[in-house]
Amino acid sequence: MNEVILKFCKRHDVKPVATNNTYYTFQSEAEAHDILLCVRDAENVSTPKKYLGKRGREFRWGFPNDQFYVKSSDEMKQLFADLPQAIKSTQEIEQKIESFVLERSVLLPEYDIPEEFIHAEDKKDGGKRGENAFLRQLTYEGAKKRYGEITDEIRERLDFELETIVKTGYPGYFLIVQDFCSAAREMGVSVGPGRGSAAGSAVAYCTGITNVDPIAYDLLFERFLNPERVSMPDIDIDFDDEGRGRVIDYVIDKYGASQVAQIITYGTMAAKSSIRDTSRVLELPLQDADRIAKLIPDIKLKKLFGLDDKELKKKLRTEDYDRAKQLIQLSQTNGAEANVINKARQLEGSLRNTGIHACGVIITPDDITNFVPVRLAKDSDMYVTQFDNSVVEDAGLLKMDF
Repeated sequence: MNEVILKFCKRHDVKPVATNNTYYTFQSEAEAHDILLCVRDAENVSTPKKYLGKRGREFRWGFPNDQFYVKSSDEMKQLFADLPQAIKSTQEIEQKIESFVLERSVLLPEYDIPEEFIHAEDKKDGGKRGENAFLRQLTYEGAKKRYGEITDEIRERLDFELETIVKTGYPGYFLIVQDFCSAAREMGVSVGPGRGSAAGSAVAYCTGITNVDPIAYDLLFERFLNPERVSMPDIDIDFDDEGRGRVIDYVIDKYGASQVAQIITYGTMAAKSSIRDTSRVLELPLQDADRIAKLIPDIKLKKLFGLDDKELKKKLRTEDYDRAKQLIQLSQTNGAEANVINKARQLEGSLRNTGIHACGVIITPDDITNFVPVRLAKDSDMYVTQFDNSVVEDAGLLKMDF
């Protein structure tokens, strides 16, 4: 294969690059990786491997050797001793790598405000001042319905909140949320009264986002949005189970299917599940696997095996300490049980499966693939981000909690 690639390089005047196919970091992890493949495919390690071609009942997927790790510079130079220019090419690529910062300001989708609120000078800045004016009107229209008479106290509270919302740059956020809350009620979907710090916002109350009067109950707006410590406001909206899907469909119709996505979740192998999974593919009897799993206290294996005896005794209760000591002693023997424990230690924390966040929905200013890698949800045409909950927020994506 390499000979063919080199012929193409020569024919098309392309520099060859020294690379190595890698699936794990260290050579010592080859067996643990093989176990992980068996866990994924519900196979046993004892089943013969077939690296190329289709798997059959008598074969399973697996790699032919333990060379699929990240090799050192010296190892790579030795492998490509007859092709030193390929090593130089990797150095050239390394020097061209540009740094990338994931974190950025929140990317709000553009909310369509009525034409009369978009003045000629506002169009230059995307109509942001128009958003401010429209939110102010919606707020005071709602205040008349909520309170009847707008007293000086109410006016002062609303003006303070609106000014803070403008300063922090989030009028569009309020417009987006109030829009789908209003749409939900019009569709007959039950909307929760509001919870968390959002219930402290009189603007949210007047625009129909929440249904709790923060002035009557003396709730603080600053807990929700503080001008001294600007952070993205987070409004959790509760919809009834049957109607939630209709609200998401409304958001998709409004902003476009290419701008709306749910958020992926990653399931990892915990301490006890790594023991049970490893036991199964190494064909350790079930009763032995259960006995080992019950020795694990409520602590990660990595941390457990990293503590000395004094720290362990201080960290755990007496009965947990006794079981943990049994586990450590068992791992130091030469039997099948020790092999399971030590391989499980390597596998703990590995990604085991993916799911979809129960309520998180992302809305982007334009095509979502410009901002985040996506995939299609299972049995659905809706996008799912491949960044999980914490990373999408760092990436500046607007996350709505439905």
